[in-house]
Amino acid sequence: MNIYNTLTRKIENFKPLNHPKVTLYTCGPTVYDFTHIGHLRTFTNNDILKRTLNYLGYQVKHVMNITDVGHLTGDDDTGEDKLEKGAKKTGKSVWEVAKFYTDFFIQSINDLNIIKPEILCKATDHIKEIIQLIQILEKKGYTYETKEAVYFDVSKFKNYGKLSRQPLSQKIQAARGEVYIDPEKKHPADFALWFKRVGRFANHTMHWDSPWEDGFPGWHIECSAMSMKYLGETIDIHAGGVDHIPVHHENEIAQSEVASNKPFVKYWFHNNFVTVEGKKMSKSLGNFYTIEDIKKKGYKPEALRLLFLQSHYRQILNFTWDSLNAAQEAYNKLKEYILILRKQNDMISFTQDKSNQIVNYREKFIQALTEDLKTPQAMAVVWQMLKSNIPSANKIDLLFEFDQVLGLQLDRTRDEEIPKDIIRLAQEREKARKEKDFKKADEIRKKIKELGYLIEDTPVSYRLKKASQQKII
Repeated sequence: MNIYNTLTRKIENFKPLNHPKVTLYTCGPTVYDFTHIGHLRTFTNNDILKRTLNYLGYQVKHVMNITDVGHLTGDDDTGEDKLEKGAKKTGKSVWEVAKFYTDFFIQSINDLNIIKPEILCKATDHIKEIIQLIQILEKKGYTYETKEAVYFDVSKFKNYGKLSRQPLSQKIQAARGEVYIDPEKKHPADFALWFKRVGRFANHTMHWDSPWEDGFPGWHIECSAMSMKYLGETIDIHAGGVDHIPVHHENEIAQSEVASNKPFVKYWFHNNFVTVEGKKMSKSLGNFYTIEDIKKKGYKPEALRLLFLQSHYRQILNFTWDSLNAAQEAYNKLKEYILILRKQNDMISFTQDKSNQIVNYREKFIQALTEDLKTPQAMAVVWQMLKSNIPSANKIDLLFEFDQVLGLQLDRTRDEEIPKDIIRLAQEREKARKEKDFKKADEIRKKIKELGYLIEDTPVSYRLKKASQQKII
């Protein structure tokens, strides 16, 4: 397995710390708003990585965090707590907001057939571990305290910036004059480990006792505390979005490596953004889409997953309704292949050449995935295999094997129930064809289409299916 490592900016041969076991930590959602398709692309690509590792025989232990406290509207500790903001907006308690959006997140990943992490952990359930980690950093002399917070002093960590490769001198905070900055903060890049319940946070709803006064944790410390608790001081893979590179993941490295005196992560796996019609996704532009929006317009969640598979995880994906429509048609075609293959009783002899072809397709599929998760190439192998002359039963077996990684749930494909009057018309048409009454056959075909169904002739018979619904765009 070769994988791109953001830390080294190279594609490297993957060698886990304790083969065949793999420790994987993925940044989860901040549950103050709806999980959108940009988030879902990251979670899907992380799922493909996990499925690929499992397919190759590794044993993956996967941990994901749920951020339900401490993430401010500015990643540089400016602004207000996102959960508190969400509570004010909705008129609900922060606990209700967190639960509602956590449930929405879980439903969204279920819709996309994303395998749930073995451990899905909330920041608010790990305050004890967070405080203990801050105390270690404090004891080692890497923190300082102001009237408002406890900060990590980045100037004392000589490798700060090694992930983003951005020099500390370029770290600038809050250029806008209206954004509040703690006047006692020493450097713009210093980040809060613990906020005190004073000043702008005097009425913060979520708060706990601590050695530094009543308050709540900063955003970055939770990931280090939870990954260390469940996966150890050094983990194999840490995944997230590219937006986390310059601040969140940089801060995770600093606090974790100071605490343990060990490398924090071997391989950093980052997913690129989703744009919509070439623009940044935002509510103000009206192009903020969730999985519910996708389903309401008549699309299957599997079509969205297939659309994600058709671009490499390190490339920006430009989402359009046309591209999703094409992905829906491709997904339908895959299911149609399965239905046809199941009915075919081909007499293709299983020769050594066919056996070699099967091995070759499997090797090509694996090669695409093991060269930095080239999912578009992996999908190309799927289509090549389906159009080949290997026996139908072997095609189905290979397709279902590949789908262990693709996650399109193709094994659930079933023939849809066709109304009896449509079946009767199809039988009449088939009789007309055999009698070479092609005019009558065409008339019946048109009538079937008017009733919302299509009839497709096959080498041995015909197949009925419901006509595709016109998408509401």
